[in-house]
Amino acid sequence: MILINIKNYKIGSQVIDLVRTIDIYCNKASIAVPATELKEITKNTTLPIYLQHLDFHEQGRSTGFVIPEAAQVAGAQGTILNHAEHPLPFKDIKTTTQRCQELGLKVIICVASIAELKKVIPLKPHAIAFEDPELIGTGRAISTTKPELLKEFLKMMTHSYSIPLCGAGITSGQDVAQALVMGCKGVLVSSVVANSQHPEKFLKEVSELF
Repeated sequence: MILINIKNYKIGSQVIDLVRTIDIYCNKASIAVPATELKEITKNTTLPIYLQHLDFHEQGRSTGFVIPEAAQVAGAQGTILNHAEHPLPFKDIKTTTQRCQELGLKVIICVASIAELKKVIPLKPHAIAFEDPELIGTGRAISTTKPELLKEFLKMMTHSYSIPLCGAGITSGQDVAQALVMGCKGVLVSSVVANSQHPEKFLKEVSELF
């Protein structure tokens, strides 16, 4: 699984253009998008689309929250939760995950430590993405910079229901290949695609690995 988090690097028509590029060069990818772009993007691609965040609140008096039901109607297949740039209390992670699972939405939970991982594994999300916040956006991939930490994560995930992903600092197909060799079943990437003027090279490299 390769999940590309667009973050807020692109907005409006820029997002559509990027999604089309991803579709051409890496049509096995899934894409995480802002809620404001969701409906328009799902009209323009058949790639799996995830939201970058969802709230556990229910339909009705929940001003300002993005609820799972609305995300599903707009075409989302699931959501990321607890990204390092949008951390959540564990009780919110648990409640939101349960709400999404009841609706059939896939949840990808980000964890920044082994302690967080131990709490999240019993929730049985679709995937768990291990990201060291210190490496996000640095160009230093966890698979090469902190392999022992990644090995510990993968050992903990051996009997887990969830797909093990890693992210943070991934900038090349080689970084992805190393993560896969170590035992990850996919990666979570962002700036190497969403903040690049020429993402095609990386997308082609990664497409050959999946």
